[in-house]
Amino acid sequence: MSSAPFADRDPDQAVEVLPRHLAGAGPADLRTTWPFPFDKDWSLHQPEDRPAIAASPCLRLRTSRFDCGIRSGKYEWITTAHRDPFGPPTWQITYSSNMPLEFLHDVHTRLLDLYLEDPRGVSQKWLPDDNTAPHEAYVPLLVHGWSQRVKTDGTLFLTSPNGLASVKHRYAATDSKAPVWTARGGYPSAPTWHVDFSYGTPTTLVTSFVASMLSTAPAIRTVKDIPAQSRRYVYEAPSAIASQQCPSSSPVAPTQCRPALATDHAVPAVRRGR
Repeated sequence: MSSAPFADRDPDQAVEVLPRHLAGAGPADLRTTWPFPFDKDWSLHQPEDRPAIAASPCLRLRTSRFDCGIRSGKYEWITTAHRDPFGPPTWQITYSSNMPLEFLHDVHTRLLDLYLEDPRGVSQKWLPDDNTAPHEAYVPLLVHGWSQRVKTDGTLFLTSPNGLASVKHRYAATDSKAPVWTARGGYPSAPTWHVDFSYGTPTTLVTSFVASMLSTAPAIRTVKDIPAQSRRYVYEAPSAIASQQCPSSSPVAPTQCRPALATDHAVPAVRRGR
């Protein structure tokens, strides 16, 4: 693999890349990130110099984008659920500013599904923790070759094959103030993004996040928006390469055109210090 992938590309050129957890944040389009039915009583507030907020009609589900710093151009995302719309959150998810927007979209899509199943909160599926078993988040990661490490303090760690993503679960958590689930992307010593799921967050939202991380649907980014520290580990999606190698006007049959597979772009493992 080239030590400087995409070095021959225009910085403003859009490319389809994988894995998604190393692709960078992407454009922060609120209506894409928040797939809520704003034409059906969901509200969207986007005042200047203040947090952007989306809320359900009952005001018990809210999600916000906060400016992390003056002129930084970076934002932090927070999703909360409330038993009392005017009281403290029952649970919350906090995403860092560089969170890939696909992950936010997919988690909010699942949250909307839960809400539409129970808009009045009668069964309260979207308020306290649900009945989704933790292994539903573990198994997909293990199937994709992630390693597992369990500590005696009741914490389980799952790490991607290249060491550039991790998920931690405090399965024996008794402290409701600390996150029960956390995920990180990028170098362990300097992650590009992180997300924390508080005590009580429905586990089905964690499984949606995991599924989004593992998705083979490529992320579309401009070359300049792919984080420099992870660029050498990102590869162009095979479908994008195929479309370049086999244009629709080509007389060559598609079966004769063999796009590079993910295995052709081996992701080098990160060397861990002692």
